[in-house]
Amino acid sequence: MARPQVGIQLYSVRDRCQRDFLGTIWEMAEIGYKYVEFAGFYGVSAKEVRAALDSAGIGAVSAHIGLNVQKDAPVDLAAVREHVRRQAAYAAELGLRYFIVPWYPLPDEPTEDDVARMAETLEAAGEIVREAGLSFGYHNHAFEFRSVNGRTAMDRLLERLPSLLAQFDLGWVKVGGQDPAAYVRKYAGRVPLVHAKDFKADGTDAEIGKGSVDWDSALAACEVAGVQYVIVEQEQYEVSSLESAKRNFAWFRERGWA
Repeated sequence: MARPQVGIQLYSVRDRCQRDFLGTIWEMAEIGYKYVEFAGFYGVSAKEVRAALDSAGIGAVSAHIGLNVQKDAPVDLAAVREHVRRQAAYAAELGLRYFIVPWYPLPDEPTEDDVARMAETLEAAGEIVREAGLSFGYHNHAFEFRSVNGRTAMDRLLERLPSLLAQFDLGWVKVGGQDPAAYVRKYAGRVPLVHAKDFKADGTDAEIGKGSVDWDSALAACEVAGVQYVIVEQEQYEVSSLESAKRNFAWFRERGWA
């Protein structure tokens, strides 16, 4: 099967986006990335962002868009739907394919009822997103792999919502005590895009290949499972966000992935 395309989550270079959002898109194209994934649009219109992408010759298929749900606070489904409706309209105008929720505030010790409420909220959002012509997915951290009566919260969520796509963050899957390759294989067909993220043993971010993830097995699983996009994300840097973005792309290029 064809190898996935390599992109970068722009949260990885958020300091540069804050200074010059459209210019940062150009910088990622100049490094060699084929795709960017958004984490905010910095007040720029969809038309302007689309023009920048086209001019730079770089693609964009996805964005991380939160639901404005607060931890330990009741969920207002009507407010969630209205927020998502506005965001999905922007994403559709921009020409994106995937609307990805980056986080949901599960309690520290989740119960089945907590997972049920999470599923209800995501389903309400997903209905609006799909009406706008986009696919809807969820991006994990480590806490979704906590056990809920003998099964992970992530497994229970994906069972409850068979139409929900999974954007597995392979580094966070590892931190959550699971095998990234096994999870990609387990949900093959529901994982069109993943995050390539690595962590050192002390829990801090690392450049790809310098942490604890077994990338040979994880990326092999991505190929077999039909993952279309592998999206680099790094939140902490030993040098700078731009230099780490360059090094992460070089890691993939040296292995024939870019």
